[in-house]
Amino acid sequence: MSASAAPPNIFDRALVNRRLDRAWTRARPGDGADFLLARAAEELGDRLSLVKRRFALAADFGSPGPHGAIALAAGGQVDRLIRLAPTFASIGAGAFEAAVGDLERLPVAEGRFDLAVSLLALQTVNDLPGALIQMRRALKADGLMMAAILGGDTLTELRQSLTIAESEVLGGASPRVAPFVDVRALGSLAQRAGLALPVVDLDRATVRYANLLALLADLRAFGAANSLNARSRRPLRREVLARAAAVYAERFSDPDGRLRATFDIVWLSGWAPHLSQQKPLKPGSATTRLADALKTRR
Repeated sequence: MSASAAPPNIFDRALVNRRLDRAWTRARPGDGADFLLARAAEELGDRLSLVKRRFALAADFGSPGPHGAIALAAGGQVDRLIRLAPTFASIGAGAFEAAVGDLERLPVAEGRFDLAVSLLALQTVNDLPGALIQMRRALKADGLMMAAILGGDTLTELRQSLTIAESEVLGGASPRVAPFVDVRALGSLAQRAGLALPVVDLDRATVRYANLLALLADLRAFGAANSLNARSRRPLRREVLARAAAVYAERFSDPDGRLRATFDIVWLSGWAPHLSQQKPLKPGSATTRLADALKTRR
């Protein structure tokens, strides 16, 4: 690949993994910091239960915890399951085979899996189109891909509050919250990846916190602190943090004083192409007029 075609280097991937390892090393049972991953894993089980099919070989690609793999094993639709974890500390335990690998360079052969899933991992890859293409290529014909990605308006309240605070206190702002893909863009990427019958939808979770520090603590505990390459290397100044907390409380608090934080989980599902799949009709091939179907006079 030429330098001009290389994807932008948005995230410090090594830092993402170090923070994830630190989060797992410090995790305590029941602390709830993995609530988003637990939510996505439960939703994965519900969505997959609607697909009336068994999968001989499935893969969990890059999820930052074993929650999705555990849900797949418990669902009873998978005969053999491989979890490709991003780091050793995040592998977890469950009824699956495990390895460590990189979502941007999947160490798998083409056409091997009947099902590929990924939960809350793709939002920190530098080459999202490339990662989706690799996951699709890892599927057998008529294999299913399901991915959950943090996107949309995720952490919009935090982004706005920090930007306003830094601009007021320092006269300028550095990037503190990563950019997130939106629903329409992900649909286009699914088609670009060669997925058939793609479906994209959004699951919004609004979480309430006592204060800004509680939200930041949750993000650190999940290994989701700022990992942008363009981030400031200087610690956040106290006066900036104090002003951000005030702005957050002014603009994004409920009547009881608790702060809202938005997390948009964007779901993508699609199939590796196969001749048996339904295909859209060609333009002009309809045999019935829309007006006739609607019983109008036009």
